[in-house]
Amino acid sequence: MSFPTPGPDTTVAVVGAGTMGAGIAEVAARAGHDVRLHDAAPGAAARGAEAVRRRLARDVERGRASAVEAAAVGDRLQSVEGIEQLAGCGVVVEAVVEDLAVKRALFADLERVCGPAALLATNTSSISITRVAAGLDRPQRVIGLHFFNPAARMRLVEVVRGEDTESDVVDAATELARAWGKTPVRCTSTPGFVVNRVARPFYGEAQRLVEERVADPATIDAVLREAGGFPMGPFELTDLVGQDVNLAVSRSVWEQTFHDPRYAPTVLQQRLVDAGRLGRKTGRGFYAYGADGRPVDAAPRTEPRRLAPARVGLTSRDGADGFDVMRPFLERITKAGVDVVAHEASDEDDDFEVVGIGLPGGATLLETYGPAASECWGGGAAVVLLDWAHDATTCTRVALQPSADCPDESLTAAVGLCQAAGAAVSVVGESPGGIVARTVAMLVNEAVELVTRGEASAEDVDVAMLLGTGYPSGPLEWGDREGVEVPFILERLHEAFPSGRYRVSPTFARLEAAGLRLREL
Repeated sequence: MSFPTPGPDTTVAVVGAGTMGAGIAEVAARAGHDVRLHDAAPGAAARGAEAVRRRLARDVERGRASAVEAAAVGDRLQSVEGIEQLAGCGVVVEAVVEDLAVKRALFADLERVCGPAALLATNTSSISITRVAAGLDRPQRVIGLHFFNPAARMRLVEVVRGEDTESDVVDAATELARAWGKTPVRCTSTPGFVVNRVARPFYGEAQRLVEERVADPATIDAVLREAGGFPMGPFELTDLVGQDVNLAVSRSVWEQTFHDPRYAPTVLQQRLVDAGRLGRKTGRGFYAYGADGRPVDAAPRTEPRRLAPARVGLTSRDGADGFDVMRPFLERITKAGVDVVAHEASDEDDDFEVVGIGLPGGATLLETYGPAASECWGGGAAVVLLDWAHDATTCTRVALQPSADCPDESLTAAVGLCQAAGAAVSVVGESPGGIVARTVAMLVNEAVELVTRGEASAEDVDVAMLLGTGYPSGPLEWGDREGVEVPFILERLHEAFPSGRYRVSPTFARLEAAGLRLREL
């Protein structure tokens, strides 16, 4: 069976006229297709089409489209009440409820109604394409086209191949997405596909950090935004999409991977859902929301202003001084006027010197490199760990993790140094990898595993996470930048929490031995 790329003269059907379905219909109509929008609920298709026309009218008001262009797009969109009216459509995109039985029944009807050459696509975000197509006479023409909300504006589309999907169908769907102005990424029908699979640690690690009492949700959100460079923190984001929705995706991936501990949902989130605290839509989730929809209790823990020492020593040993990822931040401290005096430690010194910035009071400031603060250097030194930032030259907040025996004088001095560099400071509890480094290490590990299994290419994974989530870097690009620090952090997490959640992908060692980067997988 050969599937050429459907051209603009191909009639497109969209089944399901909710937010996503109407958005997909709008995308296809704007691309020049005649579109038939259908929904099983009486009147829903007409309401969906009208919602599209209202958006087109707003575009005209804002100067984004001419009245003639908007009218032409609206004229190409037709609402139909009966599924039999989809006969003759060359492409069908299903966007109904996330229920396998409902989808399979619908696809059986679509196979009967539409011609044998019609491309049948599902917009599912979590259900196996293989299972949707199972039992059809021609499962080879079923594919996933996973759009992101809002479909009309989000550029990413995941093109998801089922077990029986033919290569020609994958190629046709990929080119169709491009013709619709989207950026397609290809993957196999793995649980969560690319974006929902790789993003699981972003939410899961944050929730575990709260369960471990490392920091409160507002502080974790602020650190991941202002230091990590993420557009939203995990708690404000799950409040926005709905705690029940996010938990359902986590549970789906966990169950489809046979309860792999990497994807296990948290008791913390389950308790929120049980209590009806679903986020903005119920007025309360991790945060409480006012009448204007803004959180009223989302202030992060931020240290008051402290004075920085005028002069500190920087100890190095064998060329290492405790700063790598955060070296630009060290330079910011120097530019702020702090006199940083370098000193090379000798292995013959009677008193072992920890690399990093020596602080008044006797502790040492260095960037996080894996262990919790009290476990650094075998647990024999008082330290303050500086968590990672995505861009240490511009970050506006940093997190500090003091060891249990860190003198107050030393912590105060560390806070002052970071404030002198122009960053707000959050002091958090102990945990291997801190907040940002721990989160990044888990995202990179998940991306590496996805590519290792052949479920998506390295390029497509990075593109998907950049476009689908707005992350500041693709996870594989991020991993290449941080190098051996990522598996080392994961090893420390695995030692602290030996559940299997933090097992390190063996691919790291293989690539390091071959001298290859993660993006060369």
